[in-house]
This record gives sequence, structure tokens and C-alpha cells, in this order.
Amino acid sequence: MTSQLLSQSQLRWRCRRGMQELDILLLRYLDQQYEHAEHAQKLAFAALLQQQDDVLWDWLSGRDVPEQPVLAQLVAQITQMRC
Repeated sequence: MTSQLLSQSQLRWRCRRGMQELDILLLRYLDQQYEHAEHAQKLAFAALLQQQDDVLWDWLSGRDVPEQPVLAQLVAQITQMRC
């Protein structure tokens, strides 16, 4: 995982994916939760954005779960937001 925080504008750019569904989920988290997240969660979000679209979609659609607990927790938080 990366150890430095990215600016919100850099994160916003990285949230732009090849799938509109991913864009919506990731940007919703960035806009609604990221600012108030703990440092470790912010690092996890940056690491999440480094994943390939197909991997992210599998995680966020519930087809698979990240092996790293911090990423699994973040994915669960993001998917709960869409309800």
C-alpha cells in the first residue's frame, strides 16, 4: 500500500474508471466519506484505486473479497453506501 496521501483532486481523477458504475461508487465515497476517514482508510482508498477495473468491480459487486482486511473493510463500507 502507498504511504503518502494524495490530494482529493488526484483521487478524483483516479476514480474515473472504464465503467460508469465504478465511477459512481468511488466518487460517492470520495465526496461523502473520504474527508472524515481515518488516515489508514485514506491510504486504503488510494490502494484500492490502484486496482484494475475488473478486480474492483468483482469486489464492489460482491463477487470477490480483497485478501487484505483493510481493503475488505473499505469495500464493505463503499458497498453499504449504495443502498
